Amino acid sequence: MTASKHQRDEPTGTAHLDSTAQLMTRITSQLGTQLRHVRLDGSRRTPPPALVVVAHGSRDPRALATVHALLDKVREERPGLPVHLGHIELNEPLLTDTLAGLAPGRAVLAPLLLSRGYHVKQDIPAALATAPHLTARVAPPLGPHPLLVETLYARLVEAGWDPRPDARTRRASGVVLAAAGSRDPDSAVDTARTAALLANRLGVPVVPAYASAAAPTVPAALRALAARGRHRAAVAAYFTAPGRFAVQCAQAAPWIAAAPLGAHTAMARLLLHRYDTTLASPARPAPVQRQLTSA
Repeated sequence: MTASKHQRDEPTGTAHLDSTAQLMTRITSQLGTQLRHVRLDGSRRTPPPALVVVAHGSRDPRALATVHALLDKVREERPGLPVHLGHIELNEPLLTDTLAGLAPGRAVLAPLLLSRGYHVKQDIPAALATAPHLTARVAPPLGPHPLLVETLYARLVEAGWDPRPDARTRRASGVVLAAAGSRDPDSAVDTARTAALLANRLGVPVVPAYASAAAPTVPAALRALAARGRHRAAVAAYFTAPGRFAVQCAQAAPWIAAAPLGAHTAMARLLLHRYDTTLASPARPAPVQRQLTSA
C-alpha cells in the first residue's frame, strides 16, 4: 500500500517541480529583460529604435519558417533589440499592420531584399507613410555586400563546390547567380555587382541571370558559360528563402544548385549592419526622412 501510494504521488510531485522550474525560468527571463532597460544608478535606459525586417512574402511555407529562423539569429546577435517582421504581400503580418502595432517612437525598416527595385523604392515608403506615429527610416536593401558573398560561397560549398579546385577544374568551372529579376535597371546593376564580388571570391566567371522580368534566363546563362568551355557550372541561389523561383532556377542546374541564402549568421549580421549604419547616417528633414537612404 505504501509503495503503491508513493508511486501514485510521485508524478504529482514531479509535475509540481516542473511547473515551479518553468515559473522561475519565466520570472528570470522577464527580470533580465527589465534590467536591460535600467542603468546602474536606477534610471531607465532609452530603448533602442525598433528593427522592422521587411520580407517580400511567399506562398511557400518554407519561406516564412526561414524568415522566422533568421530573425531568431538577429535576436541572438543583439539581445534587447526589438525585432519585428512585416511582409509586403502574401504573408501575415503585413508591413502596414506591423507598423500600426508599434508604439510611437523610432524605428528602422530593413528590407530583406537583395537589390533596389519597386518594393524598396515604392511599396515600403508607401507603407511607412501610413504610420505617422513613427519616426522611421528605411535602410538600403541587403545587396550588394561582402557578407552576402560569404553566404553565397558557404551555400555553394555545402552543395558540393570544391573550395580548393586545381587549375584544370577552375578553367572548366563557372557559376550562374540566379536572382528573381526586376524591370528596374538599378536592380540589375546591384545583382551584377554581387556577381562580380562572387567571381573575385571564387576565381571563376559568375554570370547573373533571372527567373523573371529580366534577361538572361538561367538556361541562357548556362549556355553562355558552356560556350566559353565552362561546362562545370553551378547555380547559386540569390534568394533570401525557398520559393517558386528558387526551385525553378535549381531545376535548370546541370551540376550543383546551392540552397537560398536562408538563416545564415552572416545574413543576420548584415541586417544589423544595415540597421546600425542607417541610424548612424545623418538625419534628414522630416519630409525626406521616409525616402530611401543611399546605399
